[in-house]
Amino acid sequence: MNYIGSKLSLLEFLEESINKVVDKNCRVFCDLFAGTGVVGSYFKKKGYKIIANDIQYYSFVLNKQYIENHEPLKFQKLTQVLPELKNIVVDKRKNFVCDHLSNLRGLKGFIFKNYCLGGTKNQKFQRQYFSDENGMRSDAIRIEIEKWKKEKLINLNEFYFLLATLIETIDKSANTASVYGAFLKQLKKTAQKLFVLKPAQLIINDQEHQVFNEDINKLANRVKGDILYLDPPYNHRQYATNYHLLETIAKYDNPEIYGKTGLREYEKQKSFYCSKVEVKKAFTDLILNARMKYIFLSYNNEGLMTLDDIKKIMSLRGKYGYFTKEYNRFKADRDKNRYFKASKTVEYLHYVVCN
Repeated sequence: MNYIGSKLSLLEFLEESINKVVDKNCRVFCDLFAGTGVVGSYFKKKGYKIIANDIQYYSFVLNKQYIENHEPLKFQKLTQVLPELKNIVVDKRKNFVCDHLSNLRGLKGFIFKNYCLGGTKNQKFQRQYFSDENGMRSDAIRIEIEKWKKEKLINLNEFYFLLATLIETIDKSANTASVYGAFLKQLKKTAQKLFVLKPAQLIINDQEHQVFNEDINKLANRVKGDILYLDPPYNHRQYATNYHLLETIAKYDNPEIYGKTGLREYEKQKSFYCSKVEVKKAFTDLILNARMKYIFLSYNNEGLMTLDDIKKIMSLRGKYGYFTKEYNRFKADRDKNRYFKASKTVEYLHYVVCN
């Protein structure tokens, strides 16, 4: 996914920097602003036990799949309605199930009725986040996954795998510039193509992992680990508004929506880390309550907190330092409308060795 603040291009920098600070006995890596799970997945592959968290439910779903799922998915009970699965080796069953879902007949459900041109043509706001065909396909797949779950034809591991696969696949077919704060007036080429579910990657290992869907400041003193990696929002952009449609597909709770973009209510998901007034207080509380040996913070040079703010707060726990890396900034809007004009920014990886 093309995700705000994604650390995909910085993974090696993060690993190399972290390894310069931590001791060799570290086994538990905590990624508590997990987003799409890119960082947690990377360190999961390195052999760590991962504890992940994010306040957004779609992120929780992605991390339940990429972090918590660590064994092959057998879809044993689903053979009751898909008997062909019995003749397919376990490793290939997920592909068969995804193909089956991709071939379902589309339904005019919540996504089609509220976020596609065909479903909103007689409404006050006409929206085109997806083509009509992709909106109906998304509805059909989401309804079928939920039905299987309620009928206990799939277990929770299989449920999160299928839902994460749908979220990632439909995101690639969205008729947006990048985020869901707006849609394009005309269907772009990638949005015109009928999507087919591409199975999410399974990272197999013998570690047990944990994933939470909570406010990080309420969770911090309840989890314990060796390395805490923090990647909070840097500016005023709320993830709840930028990815509201993925949240709705994940929950499929038929929420009340409003405005031109069809926003769902997100008051409980607002982040203090997006508020100039609240961020330092929230960050101080988090640093003081974290039960970790090492704390690392990703933050760039244009964030709401200054470098001095961060140094002062993190130094409350012990020896402070940082690493830097220049990289290309995330672009979700047209250049002429962007508040920051520079094409590159400096990423800081702050750290504290806790006393």
